Amino acid sequence: MTKNDPRIADGLIVAGCLFLTALAVKTPWSVLPLPVVAASGAAASVALWWRRGRPQVAVVAGALGYVFSGNPGPLLVALYGAGAYASRRSAALLGVVGWAGAVGWSWTDAGRFPAWDAAYFAVGVTVIVGLGVHIATRRELQEAWRERAERADAERQFHDEQARAAERNRIAREMHDVLAHKVSLIALHAGALELTADGGADRVREGAGLIRVTAREALTELRTVLGILQTGIETSASLPTLVADATRAGQEVTLDDRAGELPAPVARVVQRVVQEGLTNARKHAPGTAVRVVVARDESAVTVSVVNALAAGAPAEGAPADGALAGPAGSAGSAGSAGSARSAGGGLDLPGSGSGLVGLAERIRLVDGEWDARAVDGEWRVRATVPVAAPSAEERPAASGSAEASR
Repeated sequence: MTKNDPRIADGLIVAGCLFLTALAVKTPWSVLPLPVVAASGAAASVALWWRRGRPQVAVVAGALGYVFSGNPGPLLVALYGAGAYASRRSAALLGVVGWAGAVGWSWTDAGRFPAWDAAYFAVGVTVIVGLGVHIATRRELQEAWRERAERADAERQFHDEQARAAERNRIAREMHDVLAHKVSLIALHAGALELTADGGADRVREGAGLIRVTAREALTELRTVLGILQTGIETSASLPTLVADATRAGQEVTLDDRAGELPAPVARVVQRVVQEGLTNARKHAPGTAVRVVVARDESAVTVSVVNALAAGAPAEGAPADGALAGPAGSAGSAGSAGSARSAGGGLDLPGSGSGLVGLAERIRLVDGEWDARAVDGEWRVRATVPVAAPSAEERPAASGSAEASR
């Protein structure tokens, strides 16, 4: 038995009613012979052990035990059990049985049947059975809400997994052409090296350097999709194009791009962050100005999309409703950030909540970090994406590649 095992409570109730039966025999509480009082009271008390699974047995035994022993304990507990564990119709019928047992005890004890006793017992039985029905209703509602919460959580997890899978597939489609292009360049350089093998050591060295740099670039981009291979072609719009499209749609957007030209994998992540930020601003804070800032240092690119909070937004200076702040590795955090974004007010437009989940997955794949929160009266989506600088040994070869292409 565990600490919350209901059998412990049932055992204590049975023991308590047996104690009352002992008092009924000692006092006595009934005019009937003591062996009858003891046997009927003990049987009614023991029957309470089955009050959860068979409340009918407990009520009938309790009613008879009250008539023959004068011990009301088993009947009171059994009537409560009828309300809590029997169907509504059965509970009403068992209430009538319990009322009959109380009236029978009055007749046995006094030899008469006053009308006020019948009314008094009817009120008492109704209250006790009604209390049991109330507790049963609350228990059913709690169970229903618990099941609903578990189902909603399972659906949310399934939805988030779908969003991650969709984002990985999207990345794979974007990378398909890039990788094909890099591999074709490797094959081209290898063929040129084979044809010019007699051109001298410098020519061989230059061709080998081109192949090595191109192969490393291909492996770096392959790492961003974690080995996912899909077919299809999907192009991503540049930042100016995204801003221009949003402006044509009626948004007031300003772009401050200080990063310059970025490596293709990093540029795609930055474009995805901007796209998601503009979409969220359009949904949840329509009519507000949006500011897009892209900056770069030696090791990383930082992109932020900022817009004014709409009416009813959460308190400033703190994450809203559990918004994520930190590494983009938690799917649950991404879902919370999506909920927080909706709390910012604005139009009540439908949203799947998968945008931020997919964004978090994409940033996680490149070891980046991000957050989404209210800051100084504005909503900010901010991401930091690492930029892998070429090593010292790659720079000469890369320069040679540029010269060769010219």
